[in-house]
Amino acid sequence: MRVVVGLGNPGSEYHGTRHNIGFAIVDAVAEKIGIEFDAGPGEYHIAGPGGGEHNFVLIKPLTYMNNSGIAVKQILEQFAIGAEDLLVVIDDFHLPLGSYRIRQRGSSGGHNGLYSIIYHLQSEDFPRLRFGIAGTTLPADKSRMPDFVLAPFEPAEAEQVTEVSQRVVSRIIGLLDENRESSVT
Repeated sequence: MRVVVGLGNPGSEYHGTRHNIGFAIVDAVAEKIGIEFDAGPGEYHIAGPGGGEHNFVLIKPLTYMNNSGIAVKQILEQFAIGAEDLLVVIDDFHLPLGSYRIRQRGSSGGHNGLYSIIYHLQSEDFPRLRFGIAGTTLPADKSRMPDFVLAPFEPAEAEQVTEVSQRVVSRIIGLLDENRESSVT
């Protein structure tokens, strides 16, 4: 069993914000393979397993970004899997808008959601997909970064994000389907 965790903040006020790109990506994966999210037995929403050819679940933690590790730890315990069977999808303002990068392990890079997961799992050894959200409006003053990540994409940016998101969704499904018998690479 594989688990794809999209990080974001619950609530309509956060829908469509840069910080919620993880939620948007797992929503798009669910839509593409025809499954829906329901309340999970922990502090998260769950979709799947995908059934048929898909042997993975999609997760959206309800613990808010900075406490994502609480839900991720619950998920690993519920499914009795290791961190290597995760794929965490997050926003990254260090990457150009619409680019993405997949890594097998690493530090939080200053991302509070990743920091929470690392803290609760006591490990940096889990795959993550970082989706670039840095647009032309990236603030020079880092103290304004919370306002930036909690803002929606500009209309021109949203078009690019939608296009790249479709490729990311296909890539995630491909990675998971390719690696049914081994960890995500």
